Amino acid sequence: MTQVSWLRAAALLSCLLVSTACSTLDGPAVAAGQLPPLVHGGSPVTLAEVASRSPTPDLLALTPEMQAFVARYAPPRGGARQRLLSLHEAVKGQGALGVAYDPVADGTAATVFRTGAANCLSFAHLFVALAREAGLDARYQWLEVRPQWTRLGERVAVRLHVNVMVRMPSGEQFMVDIDPLQSRDIAASKLLEDVDAAALDHNNIAIEALARGDLEVAWIQLARALQLSPGLSHLWVNLGAVYRHAGQFNEAEWSLFQALAIDRADRSAMNNLVVLYGQMGRAEERDYWVDRINRHRDRNPWYHAWLGDRAGEAGDWAAALAHYRVALKLHPDDSALLYATGIIHFRLQQYAAAERLIEQAIAAASLRSDIQGYRAQLEVVRQRQLAEVQPASGSGSTRI
Repeated sequence: MTQVSWLRAAALLSCLLVSTACSTLDGPAVAAGQLPPLVHGGSPVTLAEVASRSPTPDLLALTPEMQAFVARYAPPRGGARQRLLSLHEAVKGQGALGVAYDPVADGTAATVFRTGAANCLSFAHLFVALAREAGLDARYQWLEVRPQWTRLGERVAVRLHVNVMVRMPSGEQFMVDIDPLQSRDIAASKLLEDVDAAALDHNNIAIEALARGDLEVAWIQLARALQLSPGLSHLWVNLGAVYRHAGQFNEAEWSLFQALAIDRADRSAMNNLVVLYGQMGRAEERDYWVDRINRHRDRNPWYHAWLGDRAGEAGDWAAALAHYRVALKLHPDDSALLYATGIIHFRLQQYAAAERLIEQAIAAASLRSDIQGYRAQLEVVRQRQLAEVQPASGSGSTRI
């Protein structure tokens, strides 16, 4: 089992990319070259304008100052682990760069180095660039945040987070982040190619433009993002939002189905189809997707974990256990679910079951911090279990 460690960087909040709105017969790679023009306000905006109006900067380009920074704080004479730790401390420490979190601080690695402000994606640009200059194996990593529901069980938003994964020659891995997520909040992860990170950069600019009502800029930036990474479903979702806001409902529908062609379980695409069909007055299709969303929700282990958390908050640990057992049946090897179920057994004073599940959580965990926390709790469980069977002083009875 490969252990992964967090390196913590100074920040106030995590940076979250939010999918705001998402089939194709030919596939997304072909579809990205056939985007319907945006028809909004003036003349139609077409793909012919994308290259000149949304050039992709060299996000990882190093300035001489950045090269000197790496030479000072992560010289080649140190081992890989020491170079990483030293570089990380120099980037986050107040005595060096002191990079601070700013949710709107997009930009290249050089921009972040100069300004000292970054969101999760631009911080990843900076650290990937510096780490690679230091001879480290650094990659972008995409984290899907554990879904959240309202009290009525409806989805609120799909949240995505980007950080950096650095792999040591020994196989040990470190996650570097401007504000690390708790491991229990991570639903999925995957490594990204550099081109995907460039596409996400265009996506961020598009989302900001959409928020201020500049549909033309939003469309152009998303068109460029899709030229780079047509296989990222949430880019198609966001493009669908642009078309919908422009009143191009057929194009919005097309874009959302592109997303579903990539990921048939894209919840944001389904949610946005519900909104779209509601606006179009297509009640039967809207109801179909509402049903799809509900069925998908019921197959989602994190939904049942959320129900379990709600039951636990109310002190109903038996109900909490029932919900978490459903979650574990759907995702039996997830360390966070195993551990949480073990804690519920502990609350119910079912110590043998708690011990067994926490041991399984330790075996399934990858983050060193999680493993350490789980082991500490396992010791508490074992001590409590021992106390329950220990004969009381002066008698042969067993404490209950």
